[in-house]
Amino acid sequence: MLKLQPTRMTLALAAAFSVSAAQADDIAQQALTTVPAAQGQTHVTADHMDGQMQDKLKASGDVVVIRDNQTLEADWLDYYQQQNRVKAGNHFRLTREKDVVTGTTLDYWMDEHTGSAQQPFFQMGSPDSQNKPGGNQRSLAKTGIAFRGDGSEVQFTGPDQYRLINSRVNSCVVGDDSWYLKSSTLDLNYTTNIGVARNARLEFQGVPILYTPWIDFPLDGSRKSGLLTPTFRSGSSGFDLALPYYWNIAPNYDATITPHINLKHGTMLAGEFRYLEPDFSGSIYTEQLRNDKLTNTDRYAWYATHRQTVVPGLTFGYDYNYVSDVNYFTDFGDRTLSATNVNLMRQAWVNYTTSWQGGSVNTMLRAQRYQTLEDPIIPADQPYARLPQITLTANQKLPDGFSFNLQGDLTRFSHPTLQTGDRVVAYPSVSWAFERSWGFIKPKFGVNYTSYSLNALGSDTTPGSNITRTLPIFSTDSGLYFERDANFRGSDYVETLEPRLFYVYIPAKDQSKIPNFDSSENDFNFAQLFSENRFSGWDRINAANQLTAALTSRLISSETGIERLRVMLGQRYYFKNEDTSLYGDQITLQNNSKGLLGSLGGDLTRAWRLDSTYEYNQDLAKTQRYNLQVRYNPEPGKTVSLRYRYGRYEQIGDTTQYGPLRQIDIGVQWPIARQWYAVARENYSLIDNKPLEHLLGVEYNDGCWTARAVVKRDASLATTITSATTHTGVFFQLELRGLGGLGSNPTSELKLAIPGYSNISDIRSN
Repeated sequence: MLKLQPTRMTLALAAAFSVSAAQADDIAQQALTTVPAAQGQTHVTADHMDGQMQDKLKASGDVVVIRDNQTLEADWLDYYQQQNRVKAGNHFRLTREKDVVTGTTLDYWMDEHTGSAQQPFFQMGSPDSQNKPGGNQRSLAKTGIAFRGDGSEVQFTGPDQYRLINSRVNSCVVGDDSWYLKSSTLDLNYTTNIGVARNARLEFQGVPILYTPWIDFPLDGSRKSGLLTPTFRSGSSGFDLALPYYWNIAPNYDATITPHINLKHGTMLAGEFRYLEPDFSGSIYTEQLRNDKLTNTDRYAWYATHRQTVVPGLTFGYDYNYVSDVNYFTDFGDRTLSATNVNLMRQAWVNYTTSWQGGSVNTMLRAQRYQTLEDPIIPADQPYARLPQITLTANQKLPDGFSFNLQGDLTRFSHPTLQTGDRVVAYPSVSWAFERSWGFIKPKFGVNYTSYSLNALGSDTTPGSNITRTLPIFSTDSGLYFERDANFRGSDYVETLEPRLFYVYIPAKDQSKIPNFDSSENDFNFAQLFSENRFSGWDRINAANQLTAALTSRLISSETGIERLRVMLGQRYYFKNEDTSLYGDQITLQNNSKGLLGSLGGDLTRAWRLDSTYEYNQDLAKTQRYNLQVRYNPEPGKTVSLRYRYGRYEQIGDTTQYGPLRQIDIGVQWPIARQWYAVARENYSLIDNKPLEHLLGVEYNDGCWTARAVVKRDASLATTITSATTHTGVFFQLELRGLGGLGSNPTSELKLAIPGYSNISDIRSN
């Protein structure tokens, strides 16, 4: 159905009786853009129109045609009402929802949304078509990054469907032609959200950098089977080129198959399969290298994980990690998540949780063992296997604020060279909680019972035995809350004062005949100050008749809730100088108090952040540990962090050795010119007078593309300090907005190395 509207000339003349000519044009334009186009109706406006209503209409002079969600603007127009077909020329602009096509001539069927145009310029997902009739039906969130470009011809093959002939497209703003995807034909189907290009080549700054005879890709960012962007890296493990293929098996199943061509080691095939169901999920990953060029052996790795809910409360799962040799991560660690782990865990478990008398019960059955990549001459480095382990945790609320808790553990420990045996642990306790807005007190009493049935080790070295240990444990935790309003430099704050006391009593008992299956000494920090036992695991329980006193004060912004400043002090006082060492024997403490802990930190301003901790060793009357980190981060892309670490006796990297530690760590990301950013990190050991890690690079953000070049050099895994080696990695990436990246992406490395690092692709270019 055709409805003729008054021509623009008529509208302008009518308005000119009361307004100026310029205002008349504005009124005419408003009249055109606000006329509603009813579904199935065609509205035509022009300076001149003539022809037959039911046949052919010719229009010229600022022609505008509106039908449903389509708007056509042209110099002249031939309209065939029977077919609802338009021919437009000289210059035209066709808007379909958020897509805009301009060109010289157009032949178009408006009902079928089909036709063709010559010498087109186009923008798919055009922001400036948002307010066009029907333009809000397909959002950029669905169609992804907007594409624009030109070609010799565009064919309209249906609603939201296009075929571009001899086209070039990119996702840059108008005027930015830094890169293009050129193809002989490009099909864009926004109904299925699939794009297909044939005889396609990628050009960057006018230079072809990639060619493919055929490629398909998703238009909405969803998953789609096909080749992914190749990646490459160069480092101590050699130059490595990866050619990943993504297989979208189903909405909840997918796989990635990645051949790696490594010039130093050979061809490796990696594969990952992922699955997700309402009741279970997991993944399997493997790397396979046949006949390594350097070792003449097969190299491989397997990682698998699974989690499943059988019924509500009943779950099971497994984790499996395995590599072919102890040097695997040294050679291929830059590509695997477990590159810093020398003990690869394998475990399977079943867990059940249910409610019980107003509380809950949790029990777990687990089998666990490790593959140890450390030097085999140090057997103690290999953790015990648990074959199996059964744990029980139960708690029940009692009247008047009382609670009952039970922890249980039954484990059979296995080891190839150390004494093995069974261990039974039962730790029932009763606690009472009194809590108010101004403070709390929580006394607790329990009894820890541990029984061991130990196997003989060797013929006469360590005979089998049965050992039991029963220890009562009493503790009381209490604290007060004070707060007041404060004003500093015109800003309102809440200032708090939070004193806290924690008392523990555990009698001393010789534990030297008890093997150490899983205990280690926890780091002395604020969390450990308020724990009953300074050891992890169940094999060692410290003697205690001690009181911990701590004081915390915070300055919190009333407007934002941000903690601007936090000060914490804590110290432990001993009423008896008895204690237990990690070896199980009783020791005498030199002082009646243990290290003083202090902490100072907070978001001092919008840009400045401070974090610091301090530990004073009273036995030695010296500083035990000190950590200071200052970060300046005024805006994304600008961050400078400085960290100093000092320790008298610290773990050396990922080794089993301990020693003094003095390190300076500096990380920087900063603009050095318009759109250019420098990134750097230097982690330096003042003890060894040598760097532990270098990182240096540059980034460039054009808005439409981003380039990164980063060199990283750090120490590799080492079984001893003297055997440590260095690894060098070179990362280069070219990231094209809306298309993906070429090369090796270093952003994950940069985020770990530089606190406050920002991806410059997310920063608006100035």
